[in-house]
Amino acid sequence: MLWLKRFADLFPLWLLLCTAWAFYQPSVFEWVTSDIISIALGIIMLMMGLTLNAGDFTAVLKMPSWIITGLVLQYTIMPLSGFAISHLFQLPPYLALGLILVSCCPGGTASNVITYLAGGNVALSVSMTSISTAMAVFMTPLLTVLLADSKIDIPASGLLMSTVKVILLPVITGVLLQQYLPKLTSLIVPFSPAFSVLLIVVIVSSIMGKGKENILDAGFSLLGAVISLHVSGFAFGYMLSHLLFRKVSVSRTISIEVGMQNSGLGVVLARQNFSDPVAAIPAALSSLTHSIIGSLLAYVWKNQSSEVSDVSDQAKQAVSE
Repeated sequence: MLWLKRFADLFPLWLLLCTAWAFYQPSVFEWVTSDIISIALGIIMLMMGLTLNAGDFTAVLKMPSWIITGLVLQYTIMPLSGFAISHLFQLPPYLALGLILVSCCPGGTASNVITYLAGGNVALSVSMTSISTAMAVFMTPLLTVLLADSKIDIPASGLLMSTVKVILLPVITGVLLQQYLPKLTSLIVPFSPAFSVLLIVVIVSSIMGKGKENILDAGFSLLGAVISLHVSGFAFGYMLSHLLFRKVSVSRTISIEVGMQNSGLGVVLARQNFSDPVAAIPAALSSLTHSIIGSLLAYVWKNQSSEVSDVSDQAKQAVSE
């Protein structure tokens, strides 16, 4: 199954190629509706669940400081960065509002996939995504009001139900399958990284294709602002968590969780709550930006892990000889 691993490792390449295709010919991805996106995200989370067991979550819950630190960084680094960057790049009002909105959103489901590909702590990633999404019911509107001075209403029950359906239930199903049907799980798991990559690429490409005109109209200042926002999240998320815990897998996971937002939620909230459709553009561009940065980090970190493992194996072999 070496070709499957190579396909998953080339996630950044497939993402760039397909989003470019979506920009050139948006009609290719018109079939990807919001319902299909929800189903695809659920399948991705099921795939993640197949790689986990109850012991993984027990281990995470024994270290609540990991989760608490990640959540604090999630709802401080990104919102403050969004506020500062929107002023630094002197974005027009509704683009600034959109950037602040997406910076106040919870962690995205794609972060769980990236954590998986990067060799991070998937159980911690899933836990952070689930809790930050539940907290978004009050944290996202509160922070948006404080930083953008604009009122936004979030459908609390709908958001929580989406969290349960798209994240929690699929992951729990995967964990149960792994525990009670291990033979079936062992047949599926080798295909899960490549299949997850394929689904994420389709989702991001469809969002970019549908937002093509608005994104092009926004210009390079918005692109610079969105890139800066996510670089800030990844960098500060890693550095601060590494200073606290000195544990690479945890630092990588928190970095990814902080750096990757639920941009899809940002698009929906902007369209539902703001009169100017321009407010949804930063969230649409965010989905591509954080996916590319995250997938590149996953590629680098995964290779670093492999190199460390190889060195360790060679050392053990030398000692045994």
